[in-house]
Amino acid sequence: MFMSIRFLACLAVCLCFPPQIFAQRDLKNIPAPDPGLEKATFKVPEGFEVNLFAADPSIAKPIQMNFDEDGRLWIASSEVYPQIVPGDPATDRVIVVEDADHDGVADKTHIFAEGLLIPTGIAPGDGGVWVANSTELLHYKDNDGDLKADEKKVVLSGFGTEDTHHILHTLRWGYDGFLYFNQSIYIHSHIETPWGVRRLNAGGIWQFRPETLELGVFMRGLVNTWGHHYDRFGQSFATDGAGGEGINYVIPGGYYFTAADAERLVKGLNPGSPKHCGLELVDTPMLPPDWQGSAITNDFRGHRVVRFNLTEEGSGYVSREQQEVIWSDHPAFRPIDVKIGPDGAIYIADWYNPIIQHGEVDFRDERRDHTHGRIWRVTWKGAPKREFKPVSTRSNMELFEALRSDDGVERQSAKQILRQRGVGIATELEQWLNSAQLSEAERDHVKLEALWCFQTARSLQPALLESLLQSTDGRIRAAAVRVLSHWKYLMPNSRELLTKAAHDGHARVRLESIRALSFSPLEDSERQIADGSAFGESNPATATTVALYQDPKLVETALLPLKQPADSFIDYAMWLTTKELAPRWRPAFERGEMNFNNDASQIAYGFSALGNGAPVEVLMKDLYADKVTAGKRAGLIPLISYSADEIQMGRLASAAAQHKDGATLQTMLTISSTRKIVPPIDAEEFTSLSDSDDPVLRHSALQAIGQWKITALKPRLEKLIAEKVGDPGNLAAALTGIAVSNDDGLLNLLETVGQNSEVSIEIRSLALEQLAIVRPAAAAPLAVAFMSALPDGASAAGVARAMLSEKDGVKLLTQALTGTELRTEVAREILRVLRESGRTDSDLETALRTA
Repeated sequence: MFMSIRFLACLAVCLCFPPQIFAQRDLKNIPAPDPGLEKATFKVPEGFEVNLFAADPSIAKPIQMNFDEDGRLWIASSEVYPQIVPGDPATDRVIVVEDADHDGVADKTHIFAEGLLIPTGIAPGDGGVWVANSTELLHYKDNDGDLKADEKKVVLSGFGTEDTHHILHTLRWGYDGFLYFNQSIYIHSHIETPWGVRRLNAGGIWQFRPETLELGVFMRGLVNTWGHHYDRFGQSFATDGAGGEGINYVIPGGYYFTAADAERLVKGLNPGSPKHCGLELVDTPMLPPDWQGSAITNDFRGHRVVRFNLTEEGSGYVSREQQEVIWSDHPAFRPIDVKIGPDGAIYIADWYNPIIQHGEVDFRDERRDHTHGRIWRVTWKGAPKREFKPVSTRSNMELFEALRSDDGVERQSAKQILRQRGVGIATELEQWLNSAQLSEAERDHVKLEALWCFQTARSLQPALLESLLQSTDGRIRAAAVRVLSHWKYLMPNSRELLTKAAHDGHARVRLESIRALSFSPLEDSERQIADGSAFGESNPATATTVALYQDPKLVETALLPLKQPADSFIDYAMWLTTKELAPRWRPAFERGEMNFNNDASQIAYGFSALGNGAPVEVLMKDLYADKVTAGKRAGLIPLISYSADEIQMGRLASAAAQHKDGATLQTMLTISSTRKIVPPIDAEEFTSLSDSDDPVLRHSALQAIGQWKITALKPRLEKLIAEKVGDPGNLAAALTGIAVSNDDGLLNLLETVGQNSEVSIEIRSLALEQLAIVRPAAAAPLAVAFMSALPDGASAAGVARAMLSEKDGVKLLTQALTGTELRTEVAREILRVLRESGRTDSDLETALRTA
């Protein structure tokens, strides 16, 4: 499965390149690198304006950027990309840009660090900056505040470098104090940490706690996982720089397009959308009210920055593209990162390059631009006036007050400074929260921000968490459940709380509870609890609490949402959680230690998630009871059919025949053919079915006679085939069953019909199509004889397509055509079928022309 997904992903990437990408090979119109000329091509929505914030030569080739808490912009810059010249020194840099007078134009540029090799991610923090540098996650520290690195430390290493535009990138501080970073499809990473080796093959998003060096995988997949941001309730979204599904809603632990070893994938919100890189979610009064909550990302191939409206729907979201934030026809405008600054303006990193591919254009192509780069600034003219206030110098109490801000950038900056001030802030935060005069409208929002601060400080707050689990806002309850997924081993009543959440009326609360039951955001949680490292000196976890999540019956809680409407996201969450919990519940079920509360729907769902091994006897017991709807039965039949033995399949066929259930028989025929199972059948039960007025039932019975070798009813097939004119549907069913039967006597019937010129063209064609599948060598000369005798207007397409679909079909058909004459229109039809298959064969084409 992994190989097929990977192949399809690579194929999709190739097929999705627009023509202009390949046209870059012949690109001759290289524009003058004048920022003024580039700006003149920009178009922005009414009420907006754009200005140049910073540009070359001060900066060059910006790949990622992030603001610090004092409004300075940190940039990862790579002139070496896409590959260093062997023997040359690494010269890439970390640059800091300042707008000291806050007029929207950079005044100062600092080279913070040099000598890097293709740095593709940057996040200021912890007295310096975190940098993704090829195989390593580095931390540079500035000890004297002069914006020059004084110390360099390799914090993590072992990230893959198979492709330089897929390596570790997109660093982002989370609302929860984690540092998130991405990698893409061709990368294979094996990271040594104090908690053991962590692995991520192909794309995904990592989740890292700097204080404890805990590392985990937050999600897996996407082709080029290039953007990640979250809304004010902690729900994550991601973009794909080489995919085609627009904005992706991230389910914790979920698998997305191209994920290694994925059996099932979460779909993006905008199928068919262009590739996007970078991502911001609007949460600032400095942008229009109808933009709030919107996703802003870059279509760097289309020279534009785009906006999507995100609307909640069920447990997930709907995404709709809006008017562009900025667009241009300038061939070198390449927006690859976007950030909302402390001033509420939209900052766009323009990589500025007419050449954007390194697979289709030579690495050393002289047209590649290695020296230019710009940061553009888009502002809303209707933004309120606001004085800039640095965050890093504020007192703890001032930072707590900032948690009440209506600006997401300010709230995040406050949380980030509090994180860096250490676990000691927890006591002060408790005191402030107890004394703060909060309005009804803001109370739960501020409590949620405080809860995330406590999570960052590793300070367990059961009372605060439980109060938010009872919030009237389902989005806040869902966010609280996400925190509970981190604290579940530490709270004795956590399973009880998650069980209640699984019944919640808000769909996203149910989704979060389902995932919390199996997904631990960081691995080895039990080990951390055992040695007390998860929460330092205060560790209330007990062996009893841990055992709650080793209980095989945990899966029954995960499937409680089956009793309520389930959309595709909840269904995926239940499926994934059921599979993850299977190593515990499946052996217990087989030992009789659990039974899914005798709920057939839970049993069916549980085993359908595994795809095999279902308890057939349990599922068949009341299959045709009044309480089992046709839809529910339709879901059970494949599960039973894939797990049943021949005797059980025979009993199921008998029950279906007695209830005249043609749909079940048809499903069974398909699956039994795949499994190569022939169930024992009572011929008497199928005698009347083969003459039924119900076409589905009749066709199923006729196919079953051959496929399941119902010997007593073979004369029924012989009689049907002997008819010179018959019902095409009946014949198709009968011939399909014969072809699958692998019975020499029945297969001889196909040859007999295939060469019988007295039967109708339709019957003969159907017989030859089936014969081509099982006996292509015998079918080839009969097929040519059939096609050479076709009258005007008759089609050879069905037989030709069947022959050419077989492994040696082209060769056999070519040989059979020797010495044969075909009418021109028949030969052309065969040639058309060949080309429709995507193949060409000179020998067959020659034979057709000769014939």
